[in-house]
Amino acid sequence: VQLQASGGGSVQPGESLRLSCTESGGFTLDYYGLGWFRQAPGKEREWVTCIGIRDGVRYYSDSVKGRFTISRDNAKNTVYLQMNSLKPEDTAVYYCNAQRTLLGNNYWGQGTLVTVSS
Repeated sequence: VQLQASGGGSVQPGESLRLSCTESGGFTLDYYGLGWFRQAPGKEREWVTCIGIRDGVRYYSDSVKGRFTISRDNAKNTVYLQMNSLKPEDTAVYYCNAQRTLLGNNYWGQGTLVTVSS
């Protein structure tokens, strides 16, 4: 499984970005739980959000709840992260993740940088 993340950039506080993460190795993500993590400068990587298989249940960290939305398009083998009302503390490298926990599968994208600054 090869995950390619894109969509990062530099925005001002209050603006929006949409991140995408697509599987490019010819594997289907249909049976993977998908998520996003982030790592801010000088901090450990933290979980942001996840979505179950077939656009199932979604969970969000308290820091992004109500502002970020995760979605998946299984036909496009892609997971998205819509980020609204961005704050400077959202500045981080964002990583997509695909897991099949019971099978011990855990894959990461290469990361895409989001910078929120005025």
